[in-house]
Amino acid sequence: GAVLQAELLRAAHSARLAGLPRAEAAALRVVRGLRSARGQGRGQRLGDLTNAFRELLAEAAVLVSGAAGGGSARRSYEQGGSLRVYGLCREPVLSATGYGGVATHLLAPDGSRYSVSDVRPGGLARARGAGSASVALGGAVLDHGGLARGGLRIVGATVSPDGRLGAGRGVSATPLRGVHWSEEPAAALFARPVHEAMGALLDDGGHETEGAQAPLLGCDVVVVGAVGEYLVVRVADDGPSLRLRPAHPHPELPHAANLRRIAGYPGLALRVLGRPDLERAATLRPLAVGPVPGASYTLRLPEEWMGRADLGYDRLQGGHFPAEAPPGEAGGPVTAGPDPLADAPLWRVRRLLETGVAGGRRAVAEAGRGTETAAFAVPLRRAGLGGAAGLAEALVAEADRRPRDTFGRLSDPSPDGYARAWLASAIHLTAAERALVVASWS
Repeated sequence: GAVLQAELLRAAHSARLAGLPRAEAAALRVVRGLRSARGQGRGQRLGDLTNAFRELLAEAAVLVSGAAGGGSARRSYEQGGSLRVYGLCREPVLSATGYGGVATHLLAPDGSRYSVSDVRPGGLARARGAGSASVALGGAVLDHGGLARGGLRIVGATVSPDGRLGAGRGVSATPLRGVHWSEEPAAALFARPVHEAMGALLDDGGHETEGAQAPLLGCDVVVVGAVGEYLVVRVADDGPSLRLRPAHPHPELPHAANLRRIAGYPGLALRVLGRPDLERAATLRPLAVGPVPGASYTLRLPEEWMGRADLGYDRLQGGHFPAEAPPGEAGGPVTAGPDPLADAPLWRVRRLLETGVAGGRRAVAEAGRGTETAAFAVPLRRAGLGGAAGLAEALVAEADRRPRDTFGRLSDPSPDGYARAWLASAIHLTAAERALVVASWS
């Protein structure tokens, strides 16, 4: 209700005054989620509110421990000296708050990742038009489409901790010839086995905060066919099967249309660059595709595209595909393969945590009374998930613990024990799901 939201807003204001922007942002995300849930907003998902609640409690727990730095209120840019960067692809940016634009991803010769963003109010129209807008960086004469297939020599570069290039005073940029994905440094992105790349990606730990996106991952794949809303591909050289989902599902952006057209060419060899979906097993959200060097049945892209198509801006046509399919690639039944995340009983823990967010402490206690505790604990232990079962049982026990004195008054009214039990179960669930996602890539 309004009282609880007001308390959270007051906590967010106090965090701002104390110079704790991460705590403030976490509290505001929970308030927005509560308002959307109570108003039954179209984009409201209980899972998103649960994740926001977990981040708020985690930030509060770190603050209580005295180990928090609090983060920075603004993105700070530091001097990066002179840089040479080469374009990889463009990505449309479209937020639920009405902002739109483009992010162009760049790569340095030493493998460092950078990006140039142009995001402003304007929504979908801004996102579609920004792909051909001029790059506001040191007087460069390129637009974002040219930068994605070209390069820049930057003097006096300013760089944020997440690799974004700033357009501050004193920055100058000169266009360079771009590189194909088959040339260094871009070729190194596709040379590493996908399971090793996924392990390294998660070890970096740079995507753990809310709103952060996974780094780009590249691989060579062979198209198998469409299953439901995703495209099934097989990683080259006997690799795992992957699911390709649109990087952005908006129908006015060409991501989904391009994947549907690719699905009509089973056996097609593709070089794919995209973001792994860390919440789904073996799922990649491609941003750009290109031909595989040396493959006979692969894309035929115009020379000016520099060997890749940005799926959010370029539209693949019939002429971009080979005329004849290779023998033996006639369409049969297409399956996506096993899904260890969907097959695991961890959904029982998530349901219990979401019950706590939607109905509060009493709802968790009721959900675990009688035979209900064994109903979710036994399948977890049978699947070897004893840690998840133990933490869920501890959560139910703490939710039902309401000690009272002789006069019926609560002798321990503090909610800290319940909050810590809920947070422990939520963090364990996130780690367990992440481990299953990583295993699905091998």
